Amino acid sequence: MYSAWLENPRNVHKSWDIFFRNVNAGAPPGVAYQSPPPISGTSQGLASVQALVGGQPNVEKLVKDHLAVQSLIRAYQVRGHHIAKLDPLNIGCVDFDDAPCTVGFQNVGLYGLSESDLDKVFRLPTTTFIGGSETSLPLREIIHRLETAYCQHIGVEFMFINDVEQCKWIRQKFETPGIMTFGLEEKRTLLFRMIRSTRFEEFLQRKWSSEKRFGLEGCESLIPALKTIIDWSSQSGVESVIMGMPHRGRLNVLANVIRKELDQIFCQFDSKLEAADEGSGDVKYHLGMYHKHRNRVSDRDITMSLMANPSHLEAVDPVVQGKTKAEQFYCGDTEGKRVMSILLHGDAAFSGQGIVYETFHLSDLPSYTTHGTIHVVVNNQIGFTTDPRMARSSPYPTDVARVVNAPIFHVNADDPEAVMYVCNVAAEWRNTFHKDVVVDLVCYRRNGHNEMDEPMFTQPLTYKLIKKQKGVLQQFAEKLITDGVVTTQEYEEEVARYDKICEEAYTRSKDEKILHIKHWLDSPWPGFFTPEGQPKSMSCLSTGISEEELGHIGNIAASVPMEDFTLHGGLSRILKGRANMVSQRVCDWALGEYMAFGSLLKEGIHVRLSGQDVERGTFSHRHHVLHDQNVDKKICIPMNYISPDQASYTVCNSSLSEYGVLGFELGFAMASPNALVLWEAQFGDFNNTAQCIVDQFISSGQAKWVRHNGIVMLLPHGMEGMGPEHSSARPERFLQMCNDDPDVFPKLSEDFSMRQLYDCNWIIVNCSTPANLFHVLRRQILLPFRKPLIVFTPKSLLRHPEARSSFDDMLPGTHFKRIIPDVGPAAASPEKVKRVIFCSGKIYYELTRERKNRGMDDTVVVVRIEQLSPFPFDLVKAETDRYAKADLVWCQEEHKNQGYYYYVNPRLSTTINHTRPVWYAGRDPAAAPATGNKQTHLMELQRLLDTAFNLEAFTGKV
Repeated sequence: MYSAWLENPRNVHKSWDIFFRNVNAGAPPGVAYQSPPPISGTSQGLASVQALVGGQPNVEKLVKDHLAVQSLIRAYQVRGHHIAKLDPLNIGCVDFDDAPCTVGFQNVGLYGLSESDLDKVFRLPTTTFIGGSETSLPLREIIHRLETAYCQHIGVEFMFINDVEQCKWIRQKFETPGIMTFGLEEKRTLLFRMIRSTRFEEFLQRKWSSEKRFGLEGCESLIPALKTIIDWSSQSGVESVIMGMPHRGRLNVLANVIRKELDQIFCQFDSKLEAADEGSGDVKYHLGMYHKHRNRVSDRDITMSLMANPSHLEAVDPVVQGKTKAEQFYCGDTEGKRVMSILLHGDAAFSGQGIVYETFHLSDLPSYTTHGTIHVVVNNQIGFTTDPRMARSSPYPTDVARVVNAPIFHVNADDPEAVMYVCNVAAEWRNTFHKDVVVDLVCYRRNGHNEMDEPMFTQPLTYKLIKKQKGVLQQFAEKLITDGVVTTQEYEEEVARYDKICEEAYTRSKDEKILHIKHWLDSPWPGFFTPEGQPKSMSCLSTGISEEELGHIGNIAASVPMEDFTLHGGLSRILKGRANMVSQRVCDWALGEYMAFGSLLKEGIHVRLSGQDVERGTFSHRHHVLHDQNVDKKICIPMNYISPDQASYTVCNSSLSEYGVLGFELGFAMASPNALVLWEAQFGDFNNTAQCIVDQFISSGQAKWVRHNGIVMLLPHGMEGMGPEHSSARPERFLQMCNDDPDVFPKLSEDFSMRQLYDCNWIIVNCSTPANLFHVLRRQILLPFRKPLIVFTPKSLLRHPEARSSFDDMLPGTHFKRIIPDVGPAAASPEKVKRVIFCSGKIYYELTRERKNRGMDDTVVVVRIEQLSPFPFDLVKAETDRYAKADLVWCQEEHKNQGYYYYVNPRLSTTINHTRPVWYAGRDPAAAPATGNKQTHLMELQRLLDTAFNLEAFTGKV
């Protein structure tokens, strides 16, 4: 009856209504009963009822108490994780600024309730699921159920999410009574997975006790955690999972999640293994893997890839996202139902590395979303030797995830069932909402940072506790044996069975003689190379295209192929200018790029251009996305109207991130060789903040992981008097990382230029004509292999009247010019030439203008080196031989300790066999890339031009 009354007081007789009101107001049972009111409906009767009930205060107390209970329930939902038993060591690692947690039996007084209310029954609000099928419960039971849901081995952070449905969904998953139960078979599977995870590490420890392996001891439940996520995802239709992780536990993940053959892992420990088949290789706990197998739980095929990565923690995060996005794009998976990513993190890196934040911020952007990533944090509660209190300012390492409204599930890693439940919920969340989610496995690190490290130096008290801590497998096995889920004999047999598998694999591993890094490829490109992994040819077709195609693409670039589209007046003039150029058969920089992209799209090659403001172009030259001036979000991308069966063009303004976005594009380019993927920096020096991706992946990726990549970096570069920050793309840094030898003149052959490209670690160009840009971008795809391409792009040349190319330079039969020889009057009479000035980039136009002003067109030759690396030794030799008696000068607008000089100078000297000096003309050495004063800039420029043309400055002769 009380329940019925709580539902609606009119459900019961009036006398019971009064009784329950009085009880709720605190009247003892003897006083609560009142005789029924008179039946007459007079005002006197109503007044007596009011008096009998004791007036309004009783109703007010009823309302107040129910509000207090609602506040208490909300407090658990918001802050229950503060007192959850998350730490297996029970140290209590999380510091909430010493603020007391206001939940629990002892704190009901804070809400205006008292201990005497504990047995009172309260109607449950609609914002909780703790009642199950019941709508009201005694306060004691309410608190008990909330403690069960929020304060045991799982701490749920989700109430900051501003979507009501999502919060409701999570509450239901954790509050519903008895929801976290597993059947016998599930528990047995979980135990067997724990055995494999634990015994794998123990086997490695027995066999190679003095080797670093970054084992998983202390967080063995990571393996069943990942397998649970993959099982659930596979059952819901996921066909491909792309993973990125740091080194801790990597070998275990390779063995037990991705199912790399154990003998292939064990042979990595053999120091007598011969060097790799190619490249310089990497340590075993950085290598990646690609493997397709049948998932036993879903009975479906699933492809797993674990990305190779460097020791730069978290640098792999955006790379994984880019590769995931590409795979989704190629299979038409617009909602992320077939391809998904899982990212593993360490606690200290998750909060300490800014790339984590950058990657999270890509999670919901239209051109970068992968439709939800599952993040698993292996929370060792320590970073190498640094305590959490020194490592971060927020209570949890995972707080950065709150910025994108990702729910965060903290779980005690010593409770495998809680871990498994949380992982099921995480996988279901991702499948339901297609948004990021974080699983924080709160664990410990049984050994030091690696197996050779002594942790007692810096964390003596923690490690005394860890030494006493019983292993999670032992705890879990004892529990299941006690519960009758398995017998001791079954458990021991399973342990022996896995140990035997390891021993047999160890025996087989002895037969391996050579380390094949190709076995560890994370992104195979089927059909692109020969079965042996070699290019199918060593030649490159002409990169030119037909006159008709040039005209057609040019006309598209000058048009708005959409009806009823209001164009900006200034843009109409730009498009008219393009149409005018097409009619004159010439193109400027923007049109040269348009021709390259358009022709590749027509050939079925996907083109993706990404970066800050690339749709319009930083210098307002590109305009690949046109915006209607009257209708919001109405845009037109003419490049997608070139041909009915063309590939699609993706041009996307990125978030204001370099590290994250360049990593993302690198990952995108990794997925397939048949796409031109470009990242453009707003200014060239913006690559500074992406230096980690440049160093760890782009320049060295092939050497370390035998992984080709055709990523293109477009870096605006040039001294324009705009100050130190937006002048230099730092060519010297890229050139310093080139792997060609400055002191050896290479052996020339028929396929020399291709062989050079194949042997180099990346290609670096500084084009001075639109045609050459057109060719180099097309060459990226027409090459029979893939190399990263670094292009120093111009600023003032974008509109320079002389920086134009005729269609003749782009027709069939034409190629990229590695150097552009001088074709002026001096070239006709090489014996009269007194000086050859070698240069690269826009300084050419300033040199030729100065030469003309000085009347030296007959005696000075200016040669442009367009491809700086690999260095065109053969073509440079032809030029130096041709002008055998002339002075040789390297001229650059950059300072002497920057730019190209220290790269080019020794190679020029090697080319001429050190028979002549190579003089320098350029700015003096400096700390900053450029002056901040326009006047000083112009003075410096005039000085370097004077030096370049003044013979006396070098030789002392007239």
